[in-house]
Amino acid sequence: MELGEYVTIAQRGIETAVWVSAPVLIFGLVAALVVSIVQAATQINDASIAFIPKIGSVVISLLIFGPFMVSRIVEFTKWTYGKIPNVLP
Repeated sequence: MELGEYVTIAQRGIETAVWVSAPVLIFGLVAALVVSIVQAATQINDASIAFIPKIGSVVISLLIFGPFMVSRIVEFTKWTYGKIPNVLP
């Protein structure tokens, strides 16, 4: 197995990590942005007010994108296991 194939495996791993984590991170970011705008407008600065909506948005994103995330990880795992015979000399 040549260096290019190792780079391809690493690249696919990083792509999978980004695709799996992106929906949750984006939902959390949007929730944090909305909460911070509301807190700035109302001048209520309490940590628990910011915490609950972020947790809720992360749970909702996991419910929505969970099947996509699992299928993406399974696809990468199958592809990686298929590469095992190429790694061995």
